[in-house]
Amino acid sequence: MPQTPVAPAYEPPSGRRLAVSALVAVVAAAVVLVAFVLPAEYGVDPLGIGRALGLTALEQPARTIEIVDVVGGNEQVVEAEIPDFGEPVPLPNPAVHQAQAEPAGTETLEITIPPEGETEVKLWMDTSKSVVYSWSVDRGTIYSDFHGHTPDAGPNFFVRYIEHQETNGGNGSLAAPFAGEHGWYWLNYNDFPVTVTLSVTGYYEDIIDYGIF
Repeated sequence: MPQTPVAPAYEPPSGRRLAVSALVAVVAAAVVLVAFVLPAEYGVDPLGIGRALGLTALEQPARTIEIVDVVGGNEQVVEAEIPDFGEPVPLPNPAVHQAQAEPAGTETLEITIPPEGETEVKLWMDTSKSVVYSWSVDRGTIYSDFHGHTPDAGPNFFVRYIEHQETNGGNGSLAAPFAGEHGWYWLNYNDFPVTVTLSVTGYYEDIIDYGIF
């Protein structure tokens, strides 16, 4: 006669085993919190794991931002606190935007420079006014010096923005650091004439062609 199988006796886990399991779960949760949640959500990374895994990049954006004052005092870098959402960041120098009563001026000049000839073209600009420019030569390369003068500092004072020993043109912009003349000196060291085409757009009082000398 076949015997009826007997189910093994069930033994509930002991209190010590339950305590150990609970302690392991708490420790694992604490590790996850410290290693992953805090770096990603709050930027707190005591173990350095979040930084190694790139989790700190998920934190809230920085509360400060660097703003460079590009209109006068170009060397000054300040920090401004970022305010609450919807509030503008205060500019250290709001002159970076300048409303104008008139549209920007635009002018194009063509100047033919003979062999070994020199010339200058200057823009008269007030402090912090800005222009964009582009110039080119029809052939060859020439010497170019883009610089500025201010009458307040006497005839020997000038600042250089950019110099080229050999070039066939240039493009750029300028925010005038002071009121005065800002422009180009060109020297044609070739044995043939070249024609310079200069285009400027921006806020300037006058454009002065000093002619060939």
